[in-house]
Amino acid sequence: MELKGRKVLITGASRGIGAALAELLAAEGAELILVGRDETRLKKQAQRLASPTVSMAAELSRPGETHGLVERTMREHPDLAVLVNNAAVQTEMDFASGSDDSLADDSRAEIAINLAAPVTITAGLIPLLRQQPRAVVMNVTTALALAPKQAAPVYCATKSGLRSFTRALRYQCEDAAPNLRICETIMALVDTDMTRGRGRGKISPHKAAEAIAAGIVTERAETWVGKARLLPLLNHLSPALVRRMLR
Repeated sequence: MELKGRKVLITGASRGIGAALAELLAAEGAELILVGRDETRLKKQAQRLASPTVSMAAELSRPGETHGLVERTMREHPDLAVLVNNAAVQTEMDFASGSDDSLADDSRAEIAINLAAPVTITAGLIPLLRQQPRAVVMNVTTALALAPKQAAPVYCATKSGLRSFTRALRYQCEDAAPNLRICETIMALVDTDMTRGRGRGKISPHKAAEAIAAGIVTERAETWVGKARLLPLLNHLSPALVRRMLR
């Protein structure tokens, strides 16, 4: 896919990987729709970019705002060619210590943002994307979709669910909409606000964005990033080893 002149919607675009991807795609001449919860931050991001850019503030943990985002995009951007479901949150949770209201609230928010929102947005925009000569849905997951880490059970479950949704949708589109490619970028640990104070050996948001952009251009079904590239082979040789590593 040629990025120049293509319209791309990016969720989670105001910071981290999303912001880095917006800068990279703008430099390639793409037209952007930036989605995030912080309207002020989004507008500042849009002003810095050297390409036509629209910002749409939406709190993806609220189904009404997610549906509103879909409706506005369908109405105002019929030339949308690429959807990047990047927005995600991660909260460390200890269910074994006993449940409370905050744990339930955090769980609902993670499920809504990480899984329900990308499914809703993708389902809503597929009729529009199918009208393009070439179109791509890019879902951003993680190596933790293969096996969970102990501290973030809900986050890992949502990413595993998104990975399964992506693969099943790819099968459907291969038969019914071959011009619409369903792609996935499987991330290693990235140095963002979400991972502050967690883990070592992180890659930069710019490196992560480069991998996503490359996956869009090549329309590759799966793009494994950084250390995550080793996991398919390791998982084939020893799933138990991968589970221990990621735990």
